[in-house]
Amino acid sequence: MSKVTLIGARLADPGAEFVYEGEASACEGCPYRSQCLNLTDGVKYQVTDVRQNAQTLECAVHDEGVRAVEGEAVGVRANVPSRQAYAGSKVELARRFADGEIDPDDVYQVPREDYIAKLHELTGQS
Repeated sequence: MSKVTLIGARLADPGAEFVYEGEASACEGCPYRSQCLNLTDGVKYQVTDVRQNAQTLECAVHDEGVRAVEGEAVGVRANVPSRQAYAGSKVELARRFADGEIDPDDVYQVPREDYIAKLHELTGQS
């Protein structure tokens, strides 16, 4: 199900994926909190549409402001040993995340090279 939210203007491209990490300390007192903080912590989302007639709003977290987008939760790709890949095995996967056995950054940033290239593009680093 698609949900309307506000995300950083640099990320507001159809097809862009991000993991919602919840509220930052700079969000306190922001008039747009209810529109920004309406996703589920730790869930990966994909931008399905950018609201074309919406203005870019100032934001204390995102340097270029925030834009209204529609997004949907998407699955997370993970490498799981075949002996653990069976129906209902998500409990084991969750335990491995919680124990630090699986690094969430390695899972969410797949393919990692594309993720790093996008970061460099957005920050102007090479």
